[in-house]
Amino acid sequence: MSSERQRRHQRGLTLVEMVLAIVILGVGLSGVLIAFSTVTRGSADPVVTQQMLAIAEEMLEEIQLKPYAVAANTAPAAYARNTFNDVLDYNGYDTSVPKKIYTIDGTPVGSLDGYSVRVQAQSAALAGVGAALRINVTVTRGSDSLTLTGWRTDFAS
Repeated sequence: MSSERQRRHQRGLTLVEMVLAIVILGVGLSGVLIAFSTVTRGSADPVVTQQMLAIAEEMLEEIQLKPYAVAANTAPAAYARNTFNDVLDYNGYDTSVPKKIYTIDGTPVGSLDGYSVRVQAQSAALAGVGAALRINVTVTRGSDSLTLTGWRTDFAS
């Protein structure tokens, strides 16, 4: 009886049970790691989108603060915008070839390499308003692109 009683009280796992438990834990852990990997890989996209939005908003605000009326100015050096003195000076501004963002005086912003900006400013009809310019600012990075549209009216006349 004592040996039968000992068998009932002995507890433990067999080698087969241990191997099976290790395999099940390994499969579960790999699934969790794959899920983390997918989330981590996609988490940089919102940062890129926010950066593109910040660049586009800054450029659109800079353009909208310029006068509507065309005024003579001197030609800017390379990608400088410090001689732009009206909205239409920005039409055709494009940094997609060097894929860089520049300050107003034409200095490249090193931390924004890979981003580019393109501006279109054209006369367009805006209901209830006389003269108006439609401004499209497009910022790209790789295959991602973001476009903001703004308007500048000739409210002074």
